[in-house]
Amino acid sequence: MDLFFLQIDSSAIAHTAPKTQNLWEVLISGGVIMIPLGVLFVAALYFFFERLIAINKAAKIDNNFMRIIRDHIVSGNVAAARSFSKNNENPVARIIDKGIQRIGKPIDAIEKSMENVGVLELYKLEKNLSIISIVARIAPLFGFLGTIIGMLALFKGIAASTEYTPNTIADGIYIKMITSATGLIIGILAYIGHSYLAAQINRIENKMEIASAEFADILQEPTGR
Repeated sequence: MDLFFLQIDSSAIAHTAPKTQNLWEVLISGGVIMIPLGVLFVAALYFFFERLIAINKAAKIDNNFMRIIRDHIVSGNVAAARSFSKNNENPVARIIDKGIQRIGKPIDAIEKSMENVGVLELYKLEKNLSIISIVARIAPLFGFLGTIIGMLALFKGIAASTEYTPNTIADGIYIKMITSATGLIIGILAYIGHSYLAAQINRIENKMEIASAEFADILQEPTGR
């Protein structure tokens, strides 16, 4: 008799125990809307690292760059200053190189030329950054859309059938909320990534502005020491 009740209890526990799902199974249960969410996530990831590599490369500026440029300009060795700036592949060096090319013209014209190069360099740094911003905005919307479509289908099924129980309804709602949670997570990650990259670009922009101002001051110094 004890063995009989033990077998009944064991089967009851096995029947009522919740089935565990791995992450992949949870995502798959979200339905078709998970496909565009996956595409958005991959796009955000790709362009984040693509921009991160480009920005880190642009941020590598020699701390002695402007001091060396100043020494060449003040000593009258413009050719050496131009050669040095051309050998440095970063936005600051390209701005200074444009300024060196314009030496002999009015200071306003030199500053304008350098400003134009700065705008172009910023455009290069911000390239594809808007894609990450778009992902941050529309990923949660796709998630909510998936949840709404799923909830409509669920309530339609409830209205057309009497076989639904509180447990099956709760399970259905849980599955439909997966897309909303996924969309929000992707949106948050994309927003954080976009904010980080924008902050790094702002740092480079500040370096460009400081270098431009310093170069303008160098041109006011006497030459031929």
